[in-house]
Amino acid sequence: MDKTRPWNLHTCNTEISKVDSSLHTPMYFFLSQLAFMDICQALIVVPKMSADFLTPGNPTSPVGCGFQIFLSLTTGGAECLLLAVMDYDRYVAICNPLQYPILLSRRVCLGLAAGVWVGAAAHSLMHSVYTMHLPYCGSKDIDQFFCEIQSLLKLSCSDTSQYETLVIVIAIVVLLMPASIILASYTRILSMVPRMKSTKGKQKALATCSSHLTVVGLFYGSGIFMYMRPNDSHSPEQDKIAPVFYIIVTPVLNPLIYSLRNRDVLGALRKLVGKYRVFQQN
Repeated sequence: MDKTRPWNLHTCNTEISKVDSSLHTPMYFFLSQLAFMDICQALIVVPKMSADFLTPGNPTSPVGCGFQIFLSLTTGGAECLLLAVMDYDRYVAICNPLQYPILLSRRVCLGLAAGVWVGAAAHSLMHSVYTMHLPYCGSKDIDQFFCEIQSLLKLSCSDTSQYETLVIVIAIVVLLMPASIILASYTRILSMVPRMKSTKGKQKALATCSSHLTVVGLFYGSGIFMYMRPNDSHSPEQDKIAPVFYIIVTPVLNPLIYSLRNRDVLGALRKLVGKYRVFQQN
């Protein structure tokens, strides 16, 4: 460290920016979006679920239930689309590296992120409005730890068969099509990896791809299982287990799968901790 330069807060921020400069890439921009979605998804469901476990019998207002459906579907749908965008990022980086700065410029990345959020919000708004306008008869106790579409449909006293079909069709567009595109692109990516001359490049590409595919399998698998089956084939036990994977398990595992297995992130974290210790000592 330069002893002649005073170590103040501005200097610390400058050093942190230098440490994190290696993470200022499209891949890490999308990872930050994924982390934000995971945090939002957990905050939408877990606090209310924990409160219900501690003090059972707390009712949820219709407005609160609709708001929870909208937020959970928005973050969940956004993550579906974002995983496909992250796949595009890896595809371009490995299969077309010379065009990478153009195809994934800062402007393009911001546009993709905005499109993900707007598309997910429009999708969830449609479901939320329709579901909350259904007539409900008899008991209004939801056999689920949060307000969820499939559980609400079981309480409705109207014919929801057409809407259930629509849910499956939309799930094909939001879940199955992106998952199929991801698998097809990774088939292409994995065919390109053996052609790389650098052993370090091969290892980094395989590590990144394996991390992404693990998250894709967990998230899309549980989502497809939940929303692409006829409503009469759902059981209360299955409907309670499946959401746990994409609401709790996947957000918890994402930092382990992505960040802690990534050498760039670990290296930046070690440097940041070292800079912070020096700052504290001075």
